[in-house]
Amino acid sequence: MTRLPTDLVARLRPSLNGRNCCVTGGAGFIGGHLVDALVSLGARVTVVDDLCNSNAGHIAGLMDLEPERVRFVHASILERSALEDAVAGCDVIFHLAALGSVPRSVEDPTRTWVVNATGTLRVLEAAQRAKVKRVIYSASSSAYGDNPALPKLESMAPEPMSPYAAAKHAGESLCRTWSACYGVETACLRYFNIFGPRQAADSAYAAVVPAFIKTLLEGEAPTIFGDGEQTRDFTHVSNAIAANLLAASSDKPLAGEVVNIGAGERTSVNTLAGLLAVLCDRPGVAPDHQPDRVGEVRDSVADISAAHHLLGYAPVTTLKEGLSQTVRWYRDELAPGSRR
Repeated sequence: MTRLPTDLVARLRPSLNGRNCCVTGGAGFIGGHLVDALVSLGARVTVVDDLCNSNAGHIAGLMDLEPERVRFVHASILERSALEDAVAGCDVIFHLAALGSVPRSVEDPTRTWVVNATGTLRVLEAAQRAKVKRVIYSASSSAYGDNPALPKLESMAPEPMSPYAAAKHAGESLCRTWSACYGVETACLRYFNIFGPRQAADSAYAAVVPAFIKTLLEGEAPTIFGDGEQTRDFTHVSNAIAANLLAASSDKPLAGEVVNIGAGERTSVNTLAGLLAVLCDRPGVAPDHQPDRVGEVRDSVADISAAHHLLGYAPVTTLKEGLSQTVRWYRDELAPGSRR
């Protein structure tokens, strides 16, 4: 379970305790951590998820513990009646449901667009019909593309380089439009390379942190696409959760503002591999370098001053703390006899 600082919890609890929330994609990696946090803060949560990228195990456990406050709707966000059922009576929607992965979007651009762009349209339409006050949209730093200017500022012109990036950026435009035309308050959180416990590590589309950890713990060399000097703003999942909760709790009117959610720290993939090799007790393991992947950007790091100004956001977990926590979780997960 994601742990937030006690002072932040005390700040958030009064505004979230007893509120009705819907989390699309709530059975997924980030969504599951968000549901944990909302329940711990006293909210009532409806999760809508088609389980195409996840399973219902974690949510089922929460439903057993809190049957009056956690509800699960097994459906796609493209199913109007199911979505309307999920958002009925909600005060806020956290929209995380999406098909992730740049490489997968290059292979299947149509499905990526339908789920990530049209799906966001469906969520906003449902919010409008149900008179939901606020929608918090999980956007992506991939919208910046390969603009060499660093750090990334929200004022930069979007330059999406993949179908995934294009669809996620379209969702931002939809959020802004629904605020302007229909009065639904929205905020767009551009995540920068979120990682943490429970992130899938056994998929061809696995993110780099879980993929590296799993490989290293199994005694093998991690695969790096390209020379490894490309940089990212690796951001522990607790930071994304804090940003979502702050956006939901803000007493400022929100009208589609886009803000970066990252750690504000630039790390090369080679450096990441070295840090994880030490944490996994595999120091000195040489990565296996493969050709660059289509659609990947070269460098990325967030300027998080806008999120701080608008939401009061600041990172709650550093890169090294987050990597250490994450390796411990995967070590337990992969241990013989683990029942996670």
